[in-house]
Amino acid sequence: MLEFPRESDSEETFYEASNSSKSSMSSSDSNTNFSRLSFDLPSTSPENLTLKPHRSSDSSFQAIRSAAFHRKKTGLSFRDFSLVRQIGSGDIGRVYLCKLRSDESCFYAMKVVDREALALKKKNQRAETEKKIMKMLDHPFLPTLYAEFEASPFSCIVMEYCSGGDLHSLRHKQPHKRFSLSSARFYAAEVLVALEYLHMLGIIYRDLKPENILVRSDGHIMLTDFDLSLCSDAIPAVESPDFSTNPSSSPTVKQKPRTPTPFSCIPTRLFRSKKIQTLSTNRLFVAEPVTARSCSFVGTHEYVAPEVASGGPHGNAVDWWALGTFIYEMIYGRTPFAGVSNEATLRNIVKGPLTFPTHTPSSVTEKHARDLISGLLVKDPNSRLGSKRGAADVKTHPFFNGLNFALIRTVTPPGVPGIRRQKTTTSRHSVSQTASFDFF
Repeated sequence: MLEFPRESDSEETFYEASNSSKSSMSSSDSNTNFSRLSFDLPSTSPENLTLKPHRSSDSSFQAIRSAAFHRKKTGLSFRDFSLVRQIGSGDIGRVYLCKLRSDESCFYAMKVVDREALALKKKNQRAETEKKIMKMLDHPFLPTLYAEFEASPFSCIVMEYCSGGDLHSLRHKQPHKRFSLSSARFYAAEVLVALEYLHMLGIIYRDLKPENILVRSDGHIMLTDFDLSLCSDAIPAVESPDFSTNPSSSPTVKQKPRTPTPFSCIPTRLFRSKKIQTLSTNRLFVAEPVTARSCSFVGTHEYVAPEVASGGPHGNAVDWWALGTFIYEMIYGRTPFAGVSNEATLRNIVKGPLTFPTHTPSSVTEKHARDLISGLLVKDPNSRLGSKRGAADVKTHPFFNGLNFALIRTVTPPGVPGIRRQKTTTSRHSVSQTASFDFF
């Protein structure tokens, strides 16, 4: 059973909650006056509460739908929730633990954005981007948007609450501040599946880091914070895997051009002809936003790709670089190019060689991990593993041998020290130990 906060804490006002916790936001954000709340703007109605198949049987989602049903005319608003405490803050908002006044059995995370403060910093578009993306998501490893409403001058979104904290904090609780290879492999696999789904929707995440990977009470992960993400397009296709996109492949070997075939959702068992059935064997599903381009200088210093650090345009390959950095940090307890300053870190990313703590790996699994990291941390984005066919190529790497990605949700999460799965703990929910930046 979850251990709930004391009942006396559940009735804090918005103003009291905002002043009871430290915030990592800038001085302009810390002066936000929550007494300016107004409840006259449109709210979430039952009709706008889109059914999420992956959450349709979840008690938290059902409670929200029930509350929205009883608010047919006005829709859900801030008055329908009671705040417990502030549990996090980020560059564009603060996050509060909350629950419905009509059903206090479930906890939620409410992200509150001051639109007037963002307008002064010209960051309103970031908040709108995050809200737009969250409306699109329905995936086990991504957040579910339960409700959204305005409480002028604030914009609020209600999402699920992750009680296990984030992987940055969890890593620091491990022996030698690093995960075992098996634990790192598990988290890398779930992040990979989440990135695959985002890229399939044409979304380039652009801010992958342990601080943005939350841990649910059941031990599985959830990516969060999409205000730096880039929305583009991806065309799903089924391709033959008989050509190599591995950066280590010899450049002198000519490879056959890819001939994408339209993706079909019709199972092959519906066709009696053996010839038709064999057409779909040994094929890879590919949905990667390879044409997306941006010149924005965004991300977190230790995780940005060389093309971003050098000030050039970038695309989908930045997420695969970040995945390589993430796996490296999970296994070795530090990022591969960290310098004494942010400037030194960026120089190392652009020009520094990739090195490992020891000359030789200690096991075959670590050898595979190093090979995967080396493929993902290729400085040329066009040669980087994943840049052409995304997760379809990364999944086939030997590091993930024996892992059924389709059933990853049924795998028992690693029993690592520091995670209390049956206890409600304070979750970071957007508190960054390494701050993201966006310069345009």
